[in-house]
Amino acid sequence: MAAGYQDQFLNQGETFNTLITLNDATGAAYNLSGFSVKSQAKTSYYAANATIVFNTSIYDATHGIIQLSANSATTANVSPRQKLVYDVIIIDPTGLVTRVLEGQIIVSPAVTLA
Repeated sequence: MAAGYQDQFLNQGETFNTLITLNDATGAAYNLSGFSVKSQAKTSYYAANATIVFNTSIYDATHGIIQLSANSATTANVSPRQKLVYDVIIIDPTGLVTRVLEGQIIVSPAVTLA
């Protein structure tokens, strides 16, 4: 499966939560039963450290839905107006790793932080 591309928008200092549906080449929902998921965002593909390590979960395995989230303390530390790159990988029950999604994250600055 080729990785899809989808930009995300993140409000600085706000809890970030998004659901992403993965479909196979025929457009059918990807069955994620038994899979795990990981995702990170960095300032560039070549940055040594992640800016955000997302909390990830399989939200609905039979319908191919994954969840990415980050708490407000994490997003408060992201520089405003910054563009990050991110990707999402899934790991099947045998350990096979597949990158399923990539894109940019555009950060909107906050006036009030919690």
